[in-house]
Amino acid sequence: MDPEAVDSLGEASPDPASTEADRDGRIAHGGTDDPWLLDFSANTNPRIPDGTAGVYESALSAARSYPADDYAEFRAAAADVVGCEAREVVPTAGGMEALRLATATAVEPGDRALVPAPSFGEYAREVRLQGGEPEFVPADEVLDADPASYAIAFVCQPNNPTGQSVDPDRLRTYADRCHEAGTTLVVDEAFLGFTDLPTLAGREGVVVARSLTKLFGLPGLRMGYAVATGRLRDRLEAARPTWGLSCPAAAVGTHCLRDREFVARTREAVHDERARMRDRLAARFDVHPSRAPFLLLDVGSPDAVDAVVDEARTAGIAIRDARTFRGLDQHVRVAVRLPAENDRLLDALDV
Repeated sequence: MDPEAVDSLGEASPDPASTEADRDGRIAHGGTDDPWLLDFSANTNPRIPDGTAGVYESALSAARSYPADDYAEFRAAAADVVGCEAREVVPTAGGMEALRLATATAVEPGDRALVPAPSFGEYAREVRLQGGEPEFVPADEVLDADPASYAIAFVCQPNNPTGQSVDPDRLRTYADRCHEAGTTLVVDEAFLGFTDLPTLAGREGVVVARSLTKLFGLPGLRMGYAVATGRLRDRLEAARPTWGLSCPAAAVGTHCLRDREFVARTREAVHDERARMRDRLAARFDVHPSRAPFLLLDVGSPDAVDAVVDEARTAGIAIRDARTFRGLDQHVRVAVRLPAENDRLLDALDV
């Protein structure tokens, strides 16, 4: 890719804090590797399923050989979760690879893409990498947009960073509209496992992207999958990298997918802690409604963002400066973690 094409991936803004992508097209995300900071900037489960370490250790011996590229057990476990046929599951190294496969197989140079904003910045980047042009629509209005003339449309359910969800019936109706228009609908369900909302996996004309790294607290292991039917599925399967999941990732992913009790406990814990945090935070900030394991806070002004981020950091806590999301200029995002950790955050923010 030539330098001009790389530069075109970024957003035209003199302020690095207000742009989704840097000059090399990389998207700013939450997460810190500072061991002295309690990380509320990334939305990953602070717990992992019991037995995960043993499964990982056992898989190391298998890693001396290439993994079986059919990933039969992983596909079957994922299919059980979303209620589709195992062959409709396409294993990927995290939800991000599922999004890349969906975009790469649907977008050609010059194509238009319907992208919600504010939302996950990688959608626009992936479209631009294929030579397409993202056209942004407010995230809460995306289902009102006419999908005709677009090669691809994205919906994040529930949305990152706002936490809002769209009505499942309206989403199914919109999926039908996209299919009739010949538009690939990509539904990013990275955080759907934290909710009781229904999946669109297995619906004709839809590519669902699922991440295991958020729900099961293992973002460094890179586990995920796409779900599609018919020709969409065939294109994804043909495009996916051979041996895309390592032996440990496939084994741990299968183990996690089968632990339904862990998922149920996680949903209950997130629901209760999110409500408690929202009530406390609302005393100081405008807190957006959320179905996700995070809360978006309007802190009042762009200058206040720096003050709040620094306030938390002084207490040894990292929170997300949400000005990196398109359309947000006075917001921060905080994850929902364990009760004692959440208390540390609430105390640090003096709420």
